[in-house]
Amino acid sequence: MSALTERVTLRVALENAPGMLGRVSTAIDDCGAEIIATERVEGQRHVIFRDLTVDVRDEHHAEAVAAAVHAVPGAELLAMTDDVIEAHIGGKIEVHNKLEVNDARDLALVYTPGVAKICRAIAEDPVAAYRMTIKSNSVAVITDGSAVLGLGDIGPLASLPVMEGKAMLLKSFGGVDAYPILIEERDPDTFVDTVARIALGFGGVNLEDIAAPRCFEIEGKLRQRLDIPVFHDDQHGTAVVVLAALVNAARLLGRELPTLRVVVQGIGAAGVAIVNLLHAAGVKDIVPVDIDGILEPKRGGMDPIRRRVAKQSNPRGVTGGAAEALAGADVFVGVSGPDTLPIELVHTMSEDRMVFALANPTPEIMPEVAGPHVRVMATGRSDFPNQINNVLCFPGLFRGLLDAAATKVTDEMKIAAAEAIAAVVGDALAADYIIPSPFDRSVGPAVAEAVAMMAREQGHVRPGSRGSLERETEAQAHEAARRAVQRAVARRFDAES
Repeated sequence: MSALTERVTLRVALENAPGMLGRVSTAIDDCGAEIIATERVEGQRHVIFRDLTVDVRDEHHAEAVAAAVHAVPGAELLAMTDDVIEAHIGGKIEVHNKLEVNDARDLALVYTPGVAKICRAIAEDPVAAYRMTIKSNSVAVITDGSAVLGLGDIGPLASLPVMEGKAMLLKSFGGVDAYPILIEERDPDTFVDTVARIALGFGGVNLEDIAAPRCFEIEGKLRQRLDIPVFHDDQHGTAVVVLAALVNAARLLGRELPTLRVVVQGIGAAGVAIVNLLHAAGVKDIVPVDIDGILEPKRGGMDPIRRRVAKQSNPRGVTGGAAEALAGADVFVGVSGPDTLPIELVHTMSEDRMVFALANPTPEIMPEVAGPHVRVMATGRSDFPNQINNVLCFPGLFRGLLDAAATKVTDEMKIAAAEAIAAVVGDALAADYIIPSPFDRSVGPAVAEAVAMMAREQGHVRPGSRGSLERETEAQAHEAARRAVQRAVARRFDAES
């Protein structure tokens, strides 16, 4: 039976008689649904009104459940609401003021004439914007809607609920103010131009749900043009969390990363980034595999990205397909498609075999099939242990980049983020706990601190910004901002004199 992945609320009127709620519950159970909660809304002499929260498989299943409830003698279905739709009505994010505007003094303070003082300070010293505007804490979440979750190319407008969700996660787990930006443009150069023209008010750019191979070109060109961090989460967020999980899985088995033989199946946006980051972290033997077999320099028909991956990986020169790649391998990382890893190939791996089957919602191989035959099993799903979830990375990573006023994202910062995620597990490390829960609130701060520290160590921070001073106190920050304004006012006075 399919998993119960959707939730609806049924408002029912029940005859005020013993056993009515039990009969309705039985009807719902007989449909294969599950009651999560029941709440009495109102009661009268002959009728009781209740809201029943029910988990179902999909819309058709919900309709079948509703019909079954309505068919119970003494029960009447009054309404059925989809909790997902209800949660999205009017959008999921909004803007709040940090200061109240209640009188003329407030207006003069936050707008004219007071705001002119801050504008002059920024005109004199653009770095002052990092101290005195939202730029220091803002990220643009930008998409063209060409590769949305499991939905594919649905266009930018239909992707807006996903971008809102991304902004919510950045705020909830990283304290970052994020804004969805939809760009209806498929030409990479025009897309890059558009982003570059609007980027000035942001401290970072999170590219999201852009199809490969266009995403590689867009990210590369934006990194060259912008002096703020550009991060494509579908690529690098996935890679960071995979590396974190692999660090702990290797520690659990007493292995070092350079000794591992790794197969990465699926060479799209995530697969390319995983290969690159694992290599940067010290994994030497990586064999990339796509639907046409092992990537190798002599193979024809590959795009430039796959040709580059082929040249930088597969040091043993393995040829063939997944069967040849997996023979003797220690690690399988799947970012490909459902049911694409036969159990027979798992048995050809080494005794230390680890399987990260990350295709969603259906992994390359299900944990109940592979689990008994591997040392470590991970998926991208929340209903199994060891969920590889990007939310472990990107909120904390952007928090750290903004705290440091970083100008770019480097492999070293991504590796620092992965090590910070892995360290949260600590002594609780076990085969079913190699990665923290996405809801572990200690992850974000740990990642932020590690990323900010690495940015400062590498010198990729804006000179004169608050982020360039590792131990600057809040009082020092206010004093620096005050001095910047005073300098701007003094220069204006001198010019007018």
